[in-house]
Amino acid sequence: DAGTTNGVTNGATTQTAALPDWRDYFTDARLQALIAQALEHNRDLRIATARISEARAQYGITRAGRLPEVELLAKREASLTPADLSGLGRQLNAQRYDVGVELLSYELDFWGRVSRLNEAALASYLSSEEAQRAFRLSLIADVANAYFSQCELQEKVQLARAAADNRREFRDLAEQRRQAGLINSMEFLKTDAASEAARIDLANSEQNLAAANHWLQLLSGDLLSDGAALPPARDLGAQDLAPVAANLPAEVLLRRPDVLAAEQRLIAANANIGAARAAFLPRISLTGALSTASGSLSHLFEAGSRAWIFKPQVRLPLFDTGRNEGNVDLAEARQNIAVAEYEKTIQQSFREVADLLSAREHLDAQLHAQEATQRIQSERLALMEARYKAQISHFLDVLDARRDLLIAQQGVLQARRMVLSNAAQLYKALGGGKET
Repeated sequence: DAGTTNGVTNGATTQTAALPDWRDYFTDARLQALIAQALEHNRDLRIATARISEARAQYGITRAGRLPEVELLAKREASLTPADLSGLGRQLNAQRYDVGVELLSYELDFWGRVSRLNEAALASYLSSEEAQRAFRLSLIADVANAYFSQCELQEKVQLARAAADNRREFRDLAEQRRQAGLINSMEFLKTDAASEAARIDLANSEQNLAAANHWLQLLSGDLLSDGAALPPARDLGAQDLAPVAANLPAEVLLRRPDVLAAEQRLIAANANIGAARAAFLPRISLTGALSTASGSLSHLFEAGSRAWIFKPQVRLPLFDTGRNEGNVDLAEARQNIAVAEYEKTIQQSFREVADLLSAREHLDAQLHAQEATQRIQSERLALMEARYKAQISHFLDVLDARRDLLIAQQGVLQARRMVLSNAAQLYKALGGGKET
């Protein structure tokens, strides 16, 4: 049914709503280089990729169980029987040579036990592959968030450094005015305290920037890099992300890698139930060999040396102390868990997208208000400086105006970073592009 759910609409195909590739979504050249570096060098991503290889190999092992296993056999047997046991009154020395092919135990899959195990192994492999895609998408969003935080802190350091220099100049001017008797010690101490507060703010900003740099280096997998070889960074105000439509088909959430991974885990759980139930039924297996045999090596390939053996077996469990029943109960319990996890993953995806779309509207309004506040505080500072030059206002009023402008400028930077981080998280929540 067509409808709308928290900004996500039904009634369209996922192909028409696919987001662009991350290279087209994040247009900053420096950010693109950092993401590419993270996708190549991030240690956690390497672990996730190795788990795909592990699941692929396990699937290959399970799939091989559906096919007959044939081996080339060449053997020599020798035995010595004592005289009192040979029945001939003398020692019996026997030799035997065999060369041929042997069919190892091959199960005829009448009840689908082997095929269900194969289906479970395939689903587990696909689940690991989707889990790797989910981690890859999360890594892209995390690198983008870390980069935007780094850009914000770099600009805050510039603002804090300029404010510290300005406060120091005012402090020196206040010292001269105090010595000239134009201001009292209380006014000078206010200026001095404002200068020290600016130095504290600068130190905090530099510390936060260093931590942001280290976090970005960790995500990119290159702790020794200083980023000198990367393209220049853009200011937050110059960032330009590809727009995301507000109304998207609900089916777009079904292509999220975490949803697909949960779906594959559910398929595997269902297949394991079928395999556990099939264990109650007879298992028919075939074993055989076709060879040439002789008591001496020189007569091994002569006429009449052909030998063969064929051993079909039927096994039906009669009493296993409840092991098969326990396996079925275990498989059904895991299937119930997989169903609940799948439903929870879908519900979380809807909530996550709805929260991000709602936050986007509020963050845009907050950014506009912060920019308006910055313009107002800038005009107020210009007015205060003009009044101070005309000896109408006190220089402490100028200090207050500059402090308020700095707060407004920092608020604009924070709002811009939050808007960009929201866009990065929304790209992740919607499942990323086709090549993610």
